[in-house]
Amino acid sequence: MKNTDELLAGVLNGEHGPLPSELVATSVFWVHHGTRLAGGNTTYLNQYVLVRLGGSFGGCAFEAGEVDPSLCRDASGAPLDTLLRDAPRPLRTAALDAYLSAVRPHREAAEAEPVTLPAGAPETRAQARDAAIAGLLDIEAGARVGLIGVVNPLVAAIRERGGAPLLCDFNLRTTQWGDPVTDDMQQLLDTADAVVATGMTLGNGSFDTVLARCRERGVPLVVYAQTGSAVARAFLGAGVTALSAEPFPFSQFSAEPTTLYRYRAVAGA
Repeated sequence: MKNTDELLAGVLNGEHGPLPSELVATSVFWVHHGTRLAGGNTTYLNQYVLVRLGGSFGGCAFEAGEVDPSLCRDASGAPLDTLLRDAPRPLRTAALDAYLSAVRPHREAAEAEPVTLPAGAPETRAQARDAAIAGLLDIEAGARVGLIGVVNPLVAAIRERGGAPLLCDFNLRTTQWGDPVTDDMQQLLDTADAVVATGMTLGNGSFDTVLARCRERGVPLVVYAQTGSAVARAFLGAGVTALSAEPFPFSQFSAEPTTLYRYRAVAGA
């Protein structure tokens, strides 16, 4: 399986489980979330569209204005294959994520390593989450780590592991420490010794480019995913080296302990 289009086609053909035409999106909802971590100078603004399919949720972040909340009215209760075929990319991604999460929930995946994020303030939980993500990196001191989708605690966690971050984000120009952030990922993909990419690359359509380039260069690719965590899992061992999967409800929406799931590709896969 080379890319997300092939994955989607396989799902629609029933190659990964029940036919989506036989399933209904129980509910579709939209969340707008903003936060500023203590000590930081960045206010993170995120929009999510989420799909509930029975006992699972799928989610996708999107850029401001890309999806209107009114779509929730028409999409809730729709056949799942309708969303997979005809919906805007963020909703299509959320529906695909919900399907793959329902077929094989993270909590039941034998190869998943559960990591409990502690109760507490957003800073405490973000630091624990990003340390868990950085822990998936197997790098030598001084390795250039391309980070696509910048959050300050993850930049710090990469540095703590000895990495030299190369930073790319569509909405951020500098980190809280003044590190420059580019909005062009091509040079980063051509020079990094390892790449860490957010699941948002699934929502904006750049994931396949990141995946293909990392395959071509033989560069490790770690995905940290709230958006499309089960979608990214489908490429584990097929370009994705490791995955931090955080299903909904995401850590920023709770002060209680929550669980993320870490995956590593089997050697030789």
